[in-house]
Amino acid sequence: MTQRRLTLCADDFAQSPAISQGILNLLQRGRLSATSVMTQSPHWPALAAPLREMQQQADIGLHFNLTHDFASGPQLIKPLSHWLLLSQLRQLSKPQLRDSLLRQIDLFSQHFGCLPDFIDGHQHVHALPLIREVLFAAIAERWPAGQRPYLRAPDRLAHPGDSRLKAIVLQQACRGFAREAERAGFVCNQWFAGLYALTPEAGFAALMQQWLQQCHDGSLMMCHPGLPADDAHDPIAAARAVEYCHLDSQEFAYACQQARVVLTRFSSSAARVKDGAAIPR
Repeated sequence: MTQRRLTLCADDFAQSPAISQGILNLLQRGRLSATSVMTQSPHWPALAAPLREMQQQADIGLHFNLTHDFASGPQLIKPLSHWLLLSQLRQLSKPQLRDSLLRQIDLFSQHFGCLPDFIDGHQHVHALPLIREVLFAAIAERWPAGQRPYLRAPDRLAHPGDSRLKAIVLQQACRGFAREAERAGFVCNQWFAGLYALTPEAGFAALMQQWLQQCHDGSLMMCHPGLPADDAHDPIAAARAVEYCHLDSQEFAYACQQARVVLTRFSSSAARVKDGAAIPR
């Protein structure tokens, strides 16, 4: 079996110190090849410097947020149900969405020193109808001519994990995103995975093995690791600790070796695997 390239992206960087330190540890060990940042977090300014040290070996992107309340500064925050319903009805304010997205992009650039390599969304809000139109327009405002971030296409979910209903809702809510993004000139993933119930009992290690066996060359997968933490504001804290322990383990490294999967940056996945790109050790 030939080697297959996979971009393994940890979502939610900067949401909390425990999440962020866990992601940094895994990046340093080569167990991740991307992470996306919640720039509204009060922790982001201090965390930008250590994350910048990973810039040459991992994609660093923006995790566009409309649902997690950081209770700091101006935010456009509503429950996911609000965005799911009103995006389908096309009853959202484009100017408000534009301002929120541009603020988050600018907070990324202000502290990281450059624009994001890619954009995805917390709970995939970036790919919802109408919001995606704002996304395309905001990128045109901030990126120089001829340069664009790549975009996560959650509608190309290829494996439901342990949550078939959740997978159906995601694919339906985001349907058509990849087609519209590519028509607008953006690069998107062709294969996507990482969806599951986000509970410690879900069997993350077994699911990861399935995803590694089934992923295509050049695939994108999300994950949500973090150091163990007693965080009342994070309903998936226990699952994050399970993910972290597995991704940090030799069991994960062995699973990658058995599946002939190489963790690489997505921005370089169109090229052949270069010296230095390695199966996790």
